[in-house]
Amino acid sequence: MPSWQGKSKGNKLGYRIFIDILRYGGIWPAYALLRCVAGYYFLFSHSSSRPIFRYFRTRIGYGWWRSLRSVYRNYYVFGQTLIDKVVVMAGIPNRFTFQFEGEHHLRQLIAAGKGGILLSAHLGNWEVAGHLFKRLETRINIVMFDGEHERIKQYLSSVTGERNVNVIVIKDDLSHIYAINDALSNNELVCMHADRFLEGNKTETALFLGSNARFPAGPFLLAATFRVPVSLVFAFKESATHYHLFATPPREYHGRRKQGVQEAVQDFVHVMEEKVRQYPEQWFNYYDFWE
Repeated sequence: MPSWQGKSKGNKLGYRIFIDILRYGGIWPAYALLRCVAGYYFLFSHSSSRPIFRYFRTRIGYGWWRSLRSVYRNYYVFGQTLIDKVVVMAGIPNRFTFQFEGEHHLRQLIAAGKGGILLSAHLGNWEVAGHLFKRLETRINIVMFDGEHERIKQYLSSVTGERNVNVIVIKDDLSHIYAINDALSNNELVCMHADRFLEGNKTETALFLGSNARFPAGPFLLAATFRVPVSLVFAFKESATHYHLFATPPREYHGRRKQGVQEAVQDFVHVMEEKVRQYPEQWFNYYDFWE
């Protein structure tokens, strides 16, 4: 069974060390230190290395040695995306370049004046994509689990300042549903991940990389209930300093709600599988995703 707990790893000291290096030395010294950190997780974090090794071995089809190398590479690239997120959000001087593929789809969605939902996954670097969507000149709401430790979140806020987005935290009392409804009623964009869930949440099952896997029903239920345009968005690191952003043409899911949910799930899984196969080392999933 999936064992994701909705929390991120790391501590305040670790963030502070990397941020200080970024401020005074730039990304290259930070990347150099990251090799040691990635090596530590590769050698000692067996609970996360085992499922990601099986993913490379059985789902992507790599050989044993290539799967092992890819585990280390996955940790290293994940660390790079965290560093890049801080660099972009804090406005630290950098040489990052970005290629936008499908930006016109998002502008089309905004121009329709009906609000919209952007779905993504723990694949690539969504945080960089979300930060850069400010060029769309519309209000963006990001729905997320409040899984970061409070002291880390406060420290990052003191470094990066206020985000140019509104964060909607998922809560047990379902108050986030009303916040999402308000945002869509105001013709705003609502962004969320659609590849993880906490135990006890409703799920939808779909064939993904050769076997059935469960996906959270919530994002797709929202798409079918509100019947607003939905676009799938991803951002991938293609070199040390270059990102490639993707957005699919917006689609609305009409018909009966159950049918709309199933169609939304199938569309998301199809695109997600395509991107995972294209960028296999950038799916940052460290628990057993398949039942």
